[in-house]
Amino acid sequence: MDFDKYQKEAFETAMEPSKNVFYMTMGLCGEAGEIANKVKKIMRDGKEADVADLKKELGDCLWYIAGMATVLGIDLGDVADSNLVKLKSRKDRGVIGGSGDNR
Repeated sequence: MDFDKYQKEAFETAMEPSKNVFYMTMGLCGEAGEIANKVKKIMRDGKEADVADLKKELGDCLWYIAGMATVLGIDLGDVADSNLVKLKSRKDRGVIGGSGDNR
């Protein structure tokens, strides 16, 4: 699916009180926390990952990321493109494994 199409259609499902950066940020943090908690339990219990369940949680994270981008007036496709440019540059310069935002 096209990122920009997803972004538009996903935001159409947002309720009016959620259409702000604060709600989207808190929702993203909550969903990322749910993924972390599920992975923690997989590690703790030595069980196989429920990939279908994690896929749903990743989808919830994507919804909040798309919503935050929409609220900020940023195209999700542009976010994806600029992220790849940044990562390829880091890889080419041999700093992909380093730390810090501006490397």
